Amino acid sequence: ISDFDTGEWGFDTVKPGTTRGRNVGTQAPHLNFWIVARGINIGLNTRMYFADEADANAADPVLNLIEWENRRATLIAERTVRDGTPVYRFDIRLQGEGETVFFDL
Repeated sequence: ISDFDTGEWGFDTVKPGTTRGRNVGTQAPHLNFWIVARGINIGLNTRMYFADEADANAADPVLNLIEWENRRATLIAERTVRDGTPVYRFDIRLQGEGETVFFDL
């Protein structure tokens, strides 16, 4: 679902578990996003990690490639509970203060 007036969007999924990376050890639970839109010349690749996976996030080899810890925080979705169901908020900022980290793949 999406709201073009506010820019908010959402989807339902099953939270993934840890995964083995190629020659990089175990990766924390995460979702990959590829963002394409008018005005963006190339697709933008990013990841969403889960705030309630702090230990796994701290050991994630890809997340730790980002040198500045405050920049890593742009990839962490905060957990809340709505009507007894976990909900994660993940804001994607294309530019400016708090810009989301995008990966050059």
